[in-house]
Amino acid sequence: MDFSLFPLYSITPFLFSLTLSYDPLVSPSISVHPLRGSAIDIHPNAYWEQNGITVAGGKGNGYGTDQLNNSWGLFVDNEQTVYVADPNNHRIMEWKRDVTSGQVVAGGNGQGKTDSLIICDGWNNRVVQWPRRNGTSGEIIIFNITCVALTMDENGSLYVVDKGRHEVRRYRRGESKGTVVAGGNGSGNRLDQLNEPTYVFVDRDHSVYVSDWNNHRVMKWLKDTIQGIVMAGDQGRGNDHIQLSYPRGFVVDQLGAVYVADAGNDRIMRWPKGATQGSVIVGGNGQGGNSNQLNWPFGLSFDRHGNLYAVDRYNHRVQKFNIASNS
Repeated sequence: MDFSLFPLYSITPFLFSLTLSYDPLVSPSISVHPLRGSAIDIHPNAYWEQNGITVAGGKGNGYGTDQLNNSWGLFVDNEQTVYVADPNNHRIMEWKRDVTSGQVVAGGNGQGKTDSLIICDGWNNRVVQWPRRNGTSGEIIIFNITCVALTMDENGSLYVVDKGRHEVRRYRRGESKGTVVAGGNGSGNRLDQLNEPTYVFVDRDHSVYVSDWNNHRVMKWLKDTIQGIVMAGDQGRGNDHIQLSYPRGFVVDQLGAVYVADAGNDRIMRWPKGATQGSVIVGGNGQGGNSNQLNWPFGLSFDRHGNLYAVDRYNHRVQKFNIASNS
């Protein structure tokens, strides 16, 4: 397997997990999944500057080290270094703080920083563990699965989104079949169903959160339950504050609030725990490339100060929205 042949989907060194996959029915994509909730408590009344600052890309669609091509997901570490999935260039890029160009850390012609990667190879219906050492080959660890995303908990269990079966399965170390932890009852909109899930997040209590793409909602499955709980959306596709339109990446903070990239509405929304409607925190000013606009945001992350970073997919950039108040 050559990384140059496949679009990278997501990368997981240390506390965030890398998936590589390809789905012939959708655009190539990549997402970075934090393993745990946000490390910062974000006050329910926090708000952010509405004009974003470009911290990665923003130089048009291309393959230069100062460019991105339909970027997908990201992770921001404690030093405010941004790792962004660049699927059409088959690579993960790293942008250090206050630089104008990034460097390749996985895929492309760059070298990774981890001993091995867990790769979601959706084109071949499998999950592969791929050592980064020269002269080695990948090992298939899960067969017969239309994988589009995965993450890992602190125990090393994998949570894999099987888009074709509309479910999320947990694979403990050494398991080959796994256990359904979300969905698994065919395509539909019941509380025990999903319709093309696309993103997964696992919190400290091992609750599983899922972006339910075609149901325009974010769902939560408590550990060992058979029905999910609606955390955001589920009121049909739309742009009201009770609705979402093709939600993608999201973050759950320590207070249980869900921050979701509402891709079809070009905005980032916050849904407090137990709320029946959300609020727009950035974007929502029409589709465009101005500093207060987004164009299909696909992923988001926070740094330790509470600043918000959004993958602005079709603007081929990552935007940083500084926190204005966290009280």
